[in-house]
Amino acid sequence: MLYKLLYFFQRHGFTVCERIAERMGIRARVVRTSFIYLAFVTLGFGFALYLFMAFWIRIKDLLFAKRNSVFDL
Repeated sequence: MLYKLLYFFQRHGFTVCERIAERMGIRARVVRTSFIYLAFVTLGFGFALYLFMAFWIRIKDLLFAKRNSVFDL
């Protein structure tokens, strides 16, 4: 059952890549690897954005600390 499902997705997934490659005039292998690299880049971009936002919030909290009174300086 699992192999039938895997075979189905491989057959139709590779067909999509082949048709895109045929339309663009390049190899299907290039299209497949481009999709793989694009998947890694998009996952990495989300994580990098998270780290950047955490860093920015930390810097903002350090610069703009709330003080209760004049004597906290």
